Amino acid sequence: MRKTTATPAPAPVLGRRALNRATLDRQLLLRRSPMSAKAAVAHLLGLQAQNVKPPYHALAARLDGFAPQELSALMADREVVRIVTMRSTIHTHTADDCLTLRPLVQPARDRELTYFRKGLAGVDLDRLAGLARGLVEEEPRTMGQLREALAVEWPDADPQSLATAARCLLPLVQVTPRGLWGRSGQVALTTAEHWLGRPAASSPDPETAVRRYLAAFGPASVKDMQTWAGLTRLREVFERLRPELLTFRDERGVELFDLPDAPRPDPDTPAPPRFLPEFDNVLLSHADRTRIVPDDLKGRTWRGNQAYPTFLVDGFLAGVWRLEADALVVEPFGELSAARWREVTAEAERLLAVMHPDASYGVRLGTVIDRPAAP
Repeated sequence: MRKTTATPAPAPVLGRRALNRATLDRQLLLRRSPMSAKAAVAHLLGLQAQNVKPPYHALAARLDGFAPQELSALMADREVVRIVTMRSTIHTHTADDCLTLRPLVQPARDRELTYFRKGLAGVDLDRLAGLARGLVEEEPRTMGQLREALAVEWPDADPQSLATAARCLLPLVQVTPRGLWGRSGQVALTTAEHWLGRPAASSPDPETAVRRYLAAFGPASVKDMQTWAGLTRLREVFERLRPELLTFRDERGVELFDLPDAPRPDPDTPAPPRFLPEFDNVLLSHADRTRIVPDDLKGRTWRGNQAYPTFLVDGFLAGVWRLEADALVVEPFGELSAARWREVTAEAERLLAVMHPDASYGVRLGTVIDRPAAP
């Protein structure tokens, strides 16, 4: 008798709303979490921190009982730091993640060096790294000070390329008071090891990184995680983990991976409005961003190099906002019903109460600035 082989059942399909609700839940945006600021920074694998305020706004949207002073105190105590990691951008990470995630994404920093080859002609990069380490560990240095000091050693090289190479080669953190709430300070750098008093991980574990990424951003494809990390060649890591992961397909047929016990809420689960900072990772950490950003709104939160803070309605990008002298101005992409406007206003008032408890701001509906969608 001829033996037949059973055909594997096709992977279940997760629609856009299902992916939206799953991602919002893991991003602590479906309901506010009681976890601490430090635990949230760890769970979220860091917060975009190109500017000082975004990490604070990111946590205000996600945590119940958050106050800006909580994150500021963690930074002052060196329990969280600001450092260039994913996608060559500054993130706020816990000290532990700083010492493990930065080595994980070092290949991306090495690739970044190739953009500056002309300006680094004749430069011994090992010697540059050693000299730069000595300089910033002697005392924190600004990029301008690094440029000047390194240009003495290589007068024919491009000074900006020298300083950027040091940032690529070394895990340089921004020292306080930069990043503290209500304080100001220029960007001064030292090594993570010097600032934190312990060495970086010598052999980061990519499997653990995949699991943590899925816990914070899943279900997700290999390309999604590569977009988040700025890395390539992660397929083999996912394949090693395949026996312990679930697989799905999105509506376009792309294979998605997920942790078996991760939340995947009903697509009809209510999603309250949320106000997010510019560069929030929920908008940037997937190759296919339609789970949060509808196709027709792609590119509408940017003008040139300027990104705008955004807000979500029903879990999806719905507009931008800004804080003026007397009001938080909401600029929706399209009309909001009276009920939606009440929800958005209540969320805006909550944000103001958390971030500016001693100030008096109103909430005002503005006009959407004409921002053509990206091609």
